[in-house]
Amino acid sequence: VLKAVRSHTDMFLDVHLMIEKPERYVEEFAACGADLVNFHLEATEDVEGCIEKIHATGKKAGITIKPATPAEAVEPYLERVDMVLVMTVEPGFGGQKLIPECLDKVQVIRKMINDKGLSTDLEVDGGINLDNVAFAMEKGANVIVAGSAVFKDDIAANAKAFLNRLQ
Repeated sequence: VLKAVRSHTDMFLDVHLMIEKPERYVEEFAACGADLVNFHLEATEDVEGCIEKIHATGKKAGITIKPATPAEAVEPYLERVDMVLVMTVEPGFGGQKLIPECLDKVQVIRKMINDKGLSTDLEVDGGINLDNVAFAMEKGANVIVAGSAVFKDDIAANAKAFLNRLQ
């Protein structure tokens, strides 16, 4: 799928790997056209090695944390990654409600990024909709994933509503 999408766009493709031992597939996803390979901190025993492997392919690296993982878990890697993704629902399926406490982690991570003088992107994914997207950004997110809120019903109208909300 990634290879097919890449053949039709030059847009930035952030690939979120929700697999155990993601380091096994980094080269394959990079070769298929990923611009950033994002993996779950909890899914590998070698976080540093996975980051190095991604960078060795010439791609950007991102790390993801699940709702139960504390914000502080990403701190040792902030200077090595290009993006941190905070899951605001349990990963696995769409349409879940955002877990509000996860946005507190976004604020903590944004402070860590700013305190270190980094330009690391901070992404949120899960339960994002028109009612909470501005709050997620106020907490420090600058990359937003909105699946069900965009792709349910009228996609064009939903996308326009998001853009209007963020202006």
